[in-house]
Amino acid sequence: MAYSKIVTGAGRWGLRGKFDEAPLFCCVIMEGRMRYTVDGTQLVVEAGDFVLIPSMSEFSVTSYEIPSDHEWQSEPTLLENGEHRSGLLSADADVRTLVGVCRLTSPDSALLLTLLPKLVHIRGDFRLSALVQLVIDESRSQRPAKDVVLERLLEVLLIEALRSSNNAVTSQGLLRALTDTRLASAIRLIHESPEEPWTVERLAKASALSRSTFFERFNLAVGVTPMEYLLSWRMALARDYLQREKTISEVAALVGYSSSSTFTVAFTRNTGMPPGQYAKTRHNARARNAA
Repeated sequence: MAYSKIVTGAGRWGLRGKFDEAPLFCCVIMEGRMRYTVDGTQLVVEAGDFVLIPSMSEFSVTSYEIPSDHEWQSEPTLLENGEHRSGLLSADADVRTLVGVCRLTSPDSALLLTLLPKLVHIRGDFRLSALVQLVIDESRSQRPAKDVVLERLLEVLLIEALRSSNNAVTSQGLLRALTDTRLASAIRLIHESPEEPWTVERLAKASALSRSTFFERFNLAVGVTPMEYLLSWRMALARDYLQREKTISEVAALVGYSSSSTFTVAFTRNTGMPPGQYAKTRHNARARNAA
């Protein structure tokens, strides 16, 4: 977790802003209710809810009562107690949240973030509710290492939210597909053995579905076709292998290509540069960062 903080609100207020690099954002609503706007869709959240936005580039959040134009802020105010306040500073908070921001460093994080839903909103899940209550209790305490404990609890909440399918409202993405046991079988095979010559027919058979049913079900859940997903996964792995200074022929074999030339064509089409140039660019970037 890059950082976490308690943000409260009082009265009517609104926050909107933009991240330079879209992070993974999550929020526990501990008290009150408020509104998020994600991709033009407004969402009302209330105490006990958990919200996950895997790639948050722009954000808009307001009090439940819609603010006037002059009540909008670009960022909350830091209070003496370390909390951040939106809206009135002199009034008691009517909304209390714990927010966390995290930037994934995995080589395939860009792929995973695009395949996750744009929004996960969980309400009424027993396990998550128990974790949320721990967050609330800890936030109200004055025990040693409170900030560290809250950050770890938020990380556990994030993991549990990604595992949970009950009471979750999600859009298209990998998370929705993984809640479908038939599709999950195919995705697991792709991840475990990307070098295999997978076809829609083979993946459908592994999922115990007809070819047409599998294709439609996969596309509807994930938002891309099975072969598009396979290609994206192979290219993500290829980028990682190239950064580890494996040869082009080694990488080609590891991600399921019979020759270096066919791999080079696919990689160049997918990333906009040949694998050799990509490896050199990444190596130079690491050298600059280390200097």
